[in-house]
Amino acid sequence: MSETEWRWTGPLLLGVRHHGPGSARAVRAALEAARPRVVLIEGPPEADALIPLAADPEMRPPVALLAHAVDEPGRSAFWPLADFSPEWVAVRWALEHQVPARFIDLPATHTLAWGKAEEAAAEEKEGTEAGADAEAEEPGTARQLRVDPLAALAEAAGYDDPERWWEDVVEHRGAAGERDVFAPFAAVAEAMEALRETYGAGGRDRDPVREAYMRLRLRAAQREFGEQVAVVCGAWHVPALRARSTVAADKELLKGLPKVRTDMTWVPWTNRRLARASGYGAGIDSPGWYGHLFRAPDRPVERWLIKVAGLLREEDRIVSSAHVIEAVRLAETLAVIRGRPLPGLGETTDAVRAVLCEGSDVPLALVHDRLVVGDVLGEVPEAAPAVPLQRDLAREQRRLRLKPEALERELELDLRKDTDTGRSRLLHRLRLLGIGWGEPTESRGSTGTFRETWRLRWEPELSVRVAEAGVWGTTVEGAATARAAAGAADASALAEVTALAEHCLLAGLPDALPVVMRALADRAALDTDVGRLAQALPALVRSLRYGDVRGTDTRALAEVAGGLAERVFVGLPPACAALDADAAEEMRGHVDAVHTAVALLGETGTGAAADTSGAAAETAQTQTAQTAQAGDSGHHAHHGLRGRWRAVLRTLAGRDTVAGVLRGRAVRILLDEGELEAEEAARLMGLVLSPGTPPADAAAWIEGFVGGSGGGGMLLVHDERLLGLVDAWLTGVPAEAFTDVLPLLRRTFSAYEPGVRRTLGELVRRGPGERTQGPGRTAGTPGFGAEADEERADAVLPVLRLLLGLDDTTPDNELVGVGR
Repeated sequence: MSETEWRWTGPLLLGVRHHGPGSARAVRAALEAARPRVVLIEGPPEADALIPLAADPEMRPPVALLAHAVDEPGRSAFWPLADFSPEWVAVRWALEHQVPARFIDLPATHTLAWGKAEEAAAEEKEGTEAGADAEAEEPGTARQLRVDPLAALAEAAGYDDPERWWEDVVEHRGAAGERDVFAPFAAVAEAMEALRETYGAGGRDRDPVREAYMRLRLRAAQREFGEQVAVVCGAWHVPALRARSTVAADKELLKGLPKVRTDMTWVPWTNRRLARASGYGAGIDSPGWYGHLFRAPDRPVERWLIKVAGLLREEDRIVSSAHVIEAVRLAETLAVIRGRPLPGLGETTDAVRAVLCEGSDVPLALVHDRLVVGDVLGEVPEAAPAVPLQRDLAREQRRLRLKPEALERELELDLRKDTDTGRSRLLHRLRLLGIGWGEPTESRGSTGTFRETWRLRWEPELSVRVAEAGVWGTTVEGAATARAAAGAADASALAEVTALAEHCLLAGLPDALPVVMRALADRAALDTDVGRLAQALPALVRSLRYGDVRGTDTRALAEVAGGLAERVFVGLPPACAALDADAAEEMRGHVDAVHTAVALLGETGTGAAADTSGAAAETAQTQTAQTAQAGDSGHHAHHGLRGRWRAVLRTLAGRDTVAGVLRGRAVRILLDEGELEAEEAARLMGLVLSPGTPPADAAAWIEGFVGGSGGGGMLLVHDERLLGLVDAWLTGVPAEAFTDVLPLLRRTFSAYEPGVRRTLGELVRRGPGERTQGPGRTAGTPGFGAEADEERADAVLPVLRLLLGLDDTTPDNELVGVGR
């Protein structure tokens, strides 16, 4: 029969490959030729009311039908559609010709509930069979593996690649000038009949139920419209729709199916998600390539290689017209050699690699990412159903000019600008709600608190997260506030509440902050574990700094932070006694974190608040004053928070019951702060490295003193006296103890930069040398004189004045004090 004839002796069954451009072209041609009165499409019938939206000019594929349970939005399913999907072509044809279009697959209300019931059954079975020995199954009783129809047909045709077989027999048919538009569907249906006779349901347990529902819907359409019914469905289902079955038998299969209330809408989709098996279970490897095949009016290979050349030129690679011509010739030659009717993706990729990329896979990876897969993000009209939270999010995105994109990109924000501050708050609020549109990352430029860097990428699954978050409120701010308040009530650890307080400040949630602060104060008062208190303090201090740049009132937070710091000061010395190696290493991290936090607290002027933080502060002042008097030979502790912290460090440095790594760390911090002279540090090191100290304890002290990322290697380079002490101790370690301390020393010195390790090796190889009278100076240190060069040091003072905003009248000695 010709392409203009179709005898309506029964329904027109158009078996397709989901997301197949060849199938999409064939469906369009068949519908034009047959002119059915109704078009039935594989998909959830709850989406029938959404079909008219496909004609909206703002609807741009790829898009997906999203169904989710009303009471459990996280339970969801997608039916993605691209412009080259046969189902989308069928919908568009029906709308353009004013023909009814209906979905006929099993309703989503059963699909979602079915999945939940199967999960519950699996959990019950797993619990029942726990601990039981697996028994060998009889032949034929094993669960049938799921059959891939394309793979089976390709193997029968002698192909090892299903995609290549599909391209040869379907996608390249347009060049053959097929006159009978219905012939491809007849051939595919015949092949599927053979497969179903061999494999039955092919391991798809739900298919008999789905196909029973399809047959019922097909019969209903035939009663309403007669025989002029076209059905667009997966080719696998065509034999089942042709099969003779009674209405009673089909209804029996559908009896007792579980149900759940569902909502359905259109959501944007991406090419990257099309490249995964989801929804229709027909993930494709190259959606960008298939889209090109569908849209190219002619000469698809030439047009594709021109696209590739354009992309490479945008990336500043030299690609000429001669390159494109040669690549076309090579692709055509490869197709002839490989016995293919036309060059496919494999041939064009090989030609691109050899000619346009000059054999390199690096630019080829860019071509695959940008073109073969693609970074297209679809759009849906505002008229599409959406939860109120989704609509508020869309308004915020438009107001802040922050458009969702499928391509990952970095966004630099300057928090001194109102628009960037709004963007930052929106992204932080979404993170608080579990909607991971953006992730903070390190800035490549300034690291000040006024700057943020985000890595953004919108994934379709985020629409589900938005629906889930809708239970917290109808606006992003309201939902984030409610989520933060609930999180404060449910938090089990102090660190969780402090992190939540930080999130509230970053997200600009003033209504949630009082609730979080009350929870924070309550837990801080009850928690006696110094490790947890020390772990919570840095987040609070960061919150204070963020509050400053965002103009947030953080007085209550400052009082809690100050009181928390005082409690850490009181409890830290006892908590550092009698620790094993692992606990001591963990506590060293807490000490470093507290030290950084105290320095920031001093910058934010929180010391005054800490002085009035209650009985804990008074106790801390008494104890730290006593420890300062006992441990400070001639040194007077500074007033304020920093002074009390330094007194605690002196206590740690002088107690033999404290682990060596903590004592060494305390001495190093005091030395860096200028609270300990170099001679005193050398004396303490000499005591620790004396023969009476067990080698393992001495190695732990060294690790605390010069280990980590605090510049310990440079300290040894510049102060050869300390290096000499370490060298002399190391050479005197007994052979039987050396293997015990070697892992500690290796861990310590491996953290240094290669240049530092090389310099230390040269110094050790040269030998200790003669020491000079000046503290920390040696006559033989390469690149250093015996004394400081004051003239060179004075050269940096103008720069310091400029950075600190001081005028030229400030004395140099005061300038050095301010800089410190």
